[in-house]
Amino acid sequence: MELDHVDLFDPDTFVPGVPHERFAELRREAPVFVHDTDTSRYWCVTRHEDLVAVNRDAGAFSSWERTALLDVDDPEVLEQQRMMMLNMDPPEHTKLRKIVNKGFTPKMIRGLRDHLAEEAERIVAEAVEHVDVDVVEQVSAELPLIAIAEFLGVPREDRRVIFDLTNRLIGSEDPEYQQDAGVGAAAAMEMYAYSQALADDRRANPRDDIVSTLLAAEVDGERLSELEFNLFFMLLAVAGNETTRNAISHGVLALLEHPDQQQLLRDDPSSIPGAVEEILRWATPVMQFRRQTTRPVTIAGVDVPEDEAIVFWHISANRDETVFDDPYAFRVDRSPNPHTGHVAFGGGGPHFCLGANLARAEIEVVVTELLRQAAWEQTGPAERLRSNFINGIKHLPVRLTPAT
Repeated sequence: MELDHVDLFDPDTFVPGVPHERFAELRREAPVFVHDTDTSRYWCVTRHEDLVAVNRDAGAFSSWERTALLDVDDPEVLEQQRMMMLNMDPPEHTKLRKIVNKGFTPKMIRGLRDHLAEEAERIVAEAVEHVDVDVVEQVSAELPLIAIAEFLGVPREDRRVIFDLTNRLIGSEDPEYQQDAGVGAAAAMEMYAYSQALADDRRANPRDDIVSTLLAAEVDGERLSELEFNLFFMLLAVAGNETTRNAISHGVLALLEHPDQQQLLRDDPSSIPGAVEEILRWATPVMQFRRQTTRPVTIAGVDVPEDEAIVFWHISANRDETVFDDPYAFRVDRSPNPHTGHVAFGGGGPHFCLGANLARAEIEVVVTELLRQAAWEQTGPAERLRSNFINGIKHLPVRLTPAT
């Protein structure tokens, strides 16, 4: 099918907003669409059902062959990226995940929750004192940074270092963060150096934190190598910071744009945990991931050859009309069941998000405190990240006044 006007790989496409009308057109007319240009060839998978099927079949759809990210072409970069858990296939992925799971126990998450609630109360109180704030920088970014700092044992005074490095890694195609062409690579090297210094300290002085747990964890007599740890640290710092920050920011913006839904939560705070799932569906911070076919496959009746790039779009699947009633409506009382729920955390499979419950807790306590402490008024337009990967909001000016 000819859809020459569809270009989902130009980051500029997403600056005005997610092109939902294009995704709807693809779901309807070409749910498995080959995006073929002079420089790249990708098969776009846009429906919920097909995304889940691809994501759960690591045998036919490999993360390791060309990584889960777009355009990793340099052989040296590819070789190193393959050592990151995000870019592994079973059984290597399974073994590494068993090691890092030891740092993500329900007990550790529960132990953080009360502390996160206290921090959220303080963050919002300070923002209300300032009145006019950039919600992204002064509210949304703060709790994920604190959570990751606490989780990883990063000194509190260093959390802005992590904020800056992850901005430069994820925003390497955005002019606000891209001071020069090598900004992403330089940020990665700085992140490696930081995590290595942290690991060296924990080996010498173990503590009750995830870094010490990960360094000591063994599965079948194997531990994380230095490079594996450094790559996992970077993955966790980015995934735990950027994604949750953007989910909170999109949640605030959605509640500003849908005052009736905001009022429902103010009237019934007990409904906030359910609203978190709608915020995640609506925001979908990670818009897509890539796989490479390991053999000829058929997806939704379309034959795809071996060694082809498959890009599945979470942002499209979370608006799939066959799964979500009135998908373009933001409804805080939406109640998706486990079989037809949102895929903001990946839609199951071996790569389901490790930090899903931590992210849910962070979103819940921040939204709770914003609603409890303040009335909100948007004072300027939201500025979006130039990216075809992260559905990011860079700035969101809001006036906060004490709630009556």
